[in-house]
Amino acid sequence: MSERLRLKSFYMGKTFAIGDIHGCITQFNRLMAQLDIDAAEDTLVFVGDYIDRGPDSKGVIDAILDIGKDIRNVVCLSGNHEDMFLNYCRDRSDEDLYMSNGGMRTLASYGFSREGTEELILPESHRDFFSSLRTYHETDDYIFVHAGLRPGVPLDQQDREDLLWIRFEFINSQYDFGKTVIYGHTPISLNKPFIDRNKICIDTGAVYGGRLTCIELPEIKIYQV
Repeated sequence: MSERLRLKSFYMGKTFAIGDIHGCITQFNRLMAQLDIDAAEDTLVFVGDYIDRGPDSKGVIDAILDIGKDIRNVVCLSGNHEDMFLNYCRDRSDEDLYMSNGGMRTLASYGFSREGTEELILPESHRDFFSSLRTYHETDDYIFVHAGLRPGVPLDQQDREDLLWIRFEFINSQYDFGKTVIYGHTPISLNKPFIDRNKICIDTGAVYGGRLTCIELPEIKIYQV
């Protein structure tokens, strides 16, 4: 191996991916305290669903924005809950769907009452955060996405609705996506990640009384609170 390749291998950082947080700020802070992340070399990936159902969605976004000031490589993906939230903020479309999925907890964390007449005003940094969320992140060995992928469809042709909402058509599939897919959205277990031949689910239902999970790659080391 050449000296250049040895150096590249030596400095190749690790990737830490965190599952659905859903406003569970206490668990999130405890989980982050466990992670030994190299702020310059490692990558931290969030697979979406930061908000709704839990006690402090605003606090979770504040914490992630603070983390981004210290860690160079932070990737934030959109979940279906961020998509519903943006639709609600834009024109209150699908309001019943959003409220039935825990949206009121998020509005309350921003000091907004649905019954009031005041306008929901987000801090500018939060507006920028929500508008910047990506639908997937790809590396040499992994694809990170919130819900999953439609089997048989190339990554660059995947439908946004599937990336954010798909469930068992993806989970039950043994289709080879070419890389291991790291995803959340559907907690198969409240205790441990679901590890399959071609996919790993890191949503372990923190907001439902389960655990909040982080996976360290490529070692496949699991951190939980």
